[in-house]
Amino acid sequence: MNTKKTLVLGASPNSIRFSYKAVKNLQRHNVPVVPVGIRNGEIGGIKIIKGHPQIDDIHTVTMYVGPPRQKEYYSWILSLHPERIIFNPGTENSEFMEMAKKEGIEVMEDCTLIMLNSGRY
Repeated sequence: MNTKKTLVLGASPNSIRFSYKAVKNLQRHNVPVVPVGIRNGEIGGIKIIKGHPQIDDIHTVTMYVGPPRQKEYYSWILSLHPERIIFNPGTENSEFMEMAKKEGIEVMEDCTLIMLNSGRY
């Protein structure tokens, strides 16, 4: 069992979205996953959580929300004390990356799907 409990920010119940594919791929790799989004629904039997809930033991936050919409999540994500944040293509945000680094959080510009499929997750 992979212990890198991962929060997918921007999770969508729409199966063509990369965030949906990430949740499914994380499940396939036996990574505990918490989908957080703005729409009701579920992915692979896991209910999408809305808002800014307190979630324990988050190892990784993988971003599927563009920079303009990330601001509202800054303090919440930092309060979860993840070990790393993955900025998927199109979500790169130098302001938030610097904030995370100052908190001792590893910051990566990468693609979660490629990382999983290549064994780099």
